[in-house]
Amino acid sequence: MDWKWEGSAQKTESRAPQEHEIALDSPGEDGVSESFQLLQIDVGCERWEQEALPTGSATWCSKNVQRKQRHWEKIVAAKKSKRKQEKERRKANRVENPGIYPQHSKRFLRSLIKERLLEAKHSGPRLCIDLSMTNHMSKKELSRLAGQIRRLYGSNKKADRPFWICLTGFTTDSPLYEECLRMNDGFSSYLLDITEEDCFSLFPLETLVYLTPDSEHELNVDLDTVYILGGLVDESIQKKVTLQKAQEHSVKTARLPIQEYMVKCQNGKNYHSVILTINQVFDILSTYFETQNWPEALKKGVSSRKGYVLQNSVE
Repeated sequence: MDWKWEGSAQKTESRAPQEHEIALDSPGEDGVSESFQLLQIDVGCERWEQEALPTGSATWCSKNVQRKQRHWEKIVAAKKSKRKQEKERRKANRVENPGIYPQHSKRFLRSLIKERLLEAKHSGPRLCIDLSMTNHMSKKELSRLAGQIRRLYGSNKKADRPFWICLTGFTTDSPLYEECLRMNDGFSSYLLDITEEDCFSLFPLETLVYLTPDSEHELNVDLDTVYILGGLVDESIQKKVTLQKAQEHSVKTARLPIQEYMVKCQNGKNYHSVILTINQVFDILSTYFETQNWPEALKKGVSSRKGYVLQNSVE
């Protein structure tokens, strides 16, 4: 009896290590053993990832990770603070000027903008953007032009007296059209006209005025005129291209009265230019329509980086 009990106990004690050895080191089952070890590692990693690490834990996070986390938290906090300040500023403006800052829903404002733009189609001033000269422009230049069209349209939506805009010489299979779709959200639903026709065939020639900095005539703004802007960007500008095109079609030209109301200012690069982007020219036109004041309108569109300032600011 004693011998049997001792043998049974010895057999019981040795069973556990034998089973462990069979599970991990049994002959011919190296692949199973390795898979079991990897499974143990994966389970341990998953458990570690699910557990919440204490903030600032130097045990688990490297200094680089902590630094990036602090930097990201600062960015998020700054954005929240900026949004809060902007919200408070708008709220204060509504309280101080209830007539100027009425509380309307976004849906109502979108409806109001749409109504104004459609009204401009029938009774507002007209603006054509001549896009027939974009064939030889690089992708970078097309991207810049697409951005200018977006900013121009955005300014027009905010105007009290918006223009009706027509993009002429503009084909839907052109690289510029694809760039406008890529860069401008909702471009296909813009409230404007898009046509492949040339601007000179859409309207009577006597109603057209091509705006070009090379013109000898100062601009005179009125509702009966259809204004044309050349769709070019700084890199691709060649001298007198728009002037020559207008002369070929016997169309009147005009320039903004920059020289009449502004003077050159000193700058480190000795740079002076009256060539503006189409959205800058539009900002000037739109502001003048609302204010009938050239100095105020020019200040809106001609930045000091062009090397010009208003005369009274020098005096």
